[in-house]
This record gives sequence, structure tokens and C-alpha cells, in this order.
Amino acid sequence: MLAAGVGGQGERFPGHSRKMAVESRVTQEEIKKEPEKPIDREKTCPLLLRVFTTNNGRHHRMDEFSRGNVPSSELQIYTWMDATLKELTSLVKEVYPEARKKGTHFNFAIVFTDLKRPGYRVKEIGSTMSGRKGTDDSMTLQSQKFQIGDYLDIAITPPNRAPPTSGRLRPY
Repeated sequence: MLAAGVGGQGERFPGHSRKMAVESRVTQEEIKKEPEKPIDREKTCPLLLRVFTTNNGRHHRMDEFSRGNVPSSELQIYTWMDATLKELTSLVKEVYPEARKKGTHFNFAIVFTDLKRPGYRVKEIGSTMSGRKGTDDSMTLQSQKFQIGDYLDIAITPPNRAPPTSGRLRPY
């Protein structure tokens, strides 16, 4: 009986047509509302996250990622899809002591291959600040549709220098 529900859409089985109709009505909104599945970091292998940073408050240009090249400021971090922006900020601060200063701003973006044309695209996803709590601190890679193989670009702005204006950035 269970195998009967596996067939293609539109098949009618006695007693199953009602169930098939209900299953086919799942909307994209309902799929998006599903909570993230917790990741057991003891049992799940971490992914290699290739992170590129700047300290001028601006993201790398997309042409810096072209033809197999990447910017020279690469950090390689082993982490999980449930890593938060605040957690990633802490890891970057371990490598760059100057970024530990209170008020240092971190603007995160995902750099991914453009499937419609050659090259890469960038999607800003959020920001954090050293020494302050923010609304994006608990945002995860998974929640922003990060895919294994994408890059993370972090534009770091030292304190006392205003970050470049952007639609995603909010004053703290």
C-alpha cells in the first residue's frame, strides 16, 4: 500500500487520491518556514569555508574571483552550516588582532558562481560589530542559503570609520 503513493503526480489510486492532493499543496512559504535542523557537530563532518577579507570596509570586486583566481587574503575555516555570523566574527578576530577593537564592523557576503552567465555574484547577508550585540549575530550560513563551494567575503571596517552605505547595513 505504501508504494502506491510513490507514483507520479496525477495518478489516482482508490483511497489515495485525497492524500496525494494534500501532499501536492505544500507551498514554498511552508517549506521556508521549516525550522533549521540542528547539526550534531560531534557526528557531522565540518566543511571547508574559504573566507576572503578586506580591511577597507568594501567587499572584493567580482573580477578578483575570475578565471580561477581568488584574492590573496584567504582564511580557511573548518566549520558547520549552523555557524553564526558572530561565531565567524570570533574566528576572524583570532587571526587579525586589529579587528578585536571595540566598534570594528564586519559586513558578510556570500560569493557564488552565477549559473546564468560566466563569473561570480555577491549577496550581502548581514553584519556584526566587535563589542556589541546586533540583530544579525545569530544568523547562520544555512539560513542564508550558503552552499558548500561558495566563498564568504568579509569587509572589515576599523572603528571610527563609517562603513560604506548599503541596503543591508543598519546603524547600531
